[in-house]
Amino acid sequence: MSAGRRHLALAGGMIALAQAIAFAPGALASSGTEQPAPRPAPSTIATPTPQTTSPPTPEPAPAPAPQPSKPVVLSNEGTLTTWAHPVAEVSIRAQPLAKSRTIARTRLATEDGYPEVYLLLSSFTDAHGDVWVRMRVPGRPNGRIGWVSREALGEFRVTRWLLQVSLSARRIKAFYKGKLRFNYPVGVGKPSTPTPPGHFWIREIFKLSSRSNPYWPYAIGTSDYSRLTDWPGGGVVGIHGDFGEPQLIPGDPSHGCMRLRNRDLAQLAPLLSVGTPLHITR
Repeated sequence: MSAGRRHLALAGGMIALAQAIAFAPGALASSGTEQPAPRPAPSTIATPTPQTTSPPTPEPAPAPAPQPSKPVVLSNEGTLTTWAHPVAEVSIRAQPLAKSRTIARTRLATEDGYPEVYLLLSSFTDAHGDVWVRMRVPGRPNGRIGWVSREALGEFRVTRWLLQVSLSARRIKAFYKGKLRFNYPVGVGKPSTPTPPGHFWIREIFKLSSRSNPYWPYAIGTSDYSRLTDWPGGGVVGIHGDFGEPQLIPGDPSHGCMRLRNRDLAQLAPLLSVGTPLHITR
């Protein structure tokens, strides 16, 4: 072959090889590091933020109107009796209502000038939240019961004693927590000035030092009032000594008071307190 033909053949072979490399599958893999394909650009469309709407705040329910409470028993006048001194002079009402009829007024002192005592039966809270107390009222006529505001009374106190007097049997019995502790003969009012029966209580207790005092050794004032309005002290029925006449007991020698033999009264009186209920039966 001539030199010219050899150059043409070599040139043609180089062109064929270049074309083969250009179009051969995977040809770039042998040419160095492979270039990664470009990633698609992230979307620029904004994702909408969910809108949260708070529910409306509910209006508070109206407070329920106060309801009257059930009465609370303060005394059974047997094994438990509650009493108090008043701290204000106010109207005693027929019902637990500020506009109810007035049946009396509280008084701060007894006829002898000592703190008055009221026997408390029950309490009641009305629809306005005011507390009322149902209580026995001393004074004429006997046996009254009324209502006062709790604010008119001082500290509530209790006693566990009970006195029972039988006018027909001429006996006085003393119970403590329901158990009989003493049973004595007693002198009561004569037919013209009888001892009034009913539910009463002790308002005063005086220990007397002088034996010359006819009431010695004790004079006990009660909430019972006799028919004698001109009697000293306003006709308050009391419990006292035997007036130096123990032989008249049991009997009906008095103007309405109850007489005990001196030794019996000296044994009983120190155990009692004001507020002790006194039940007098025919």
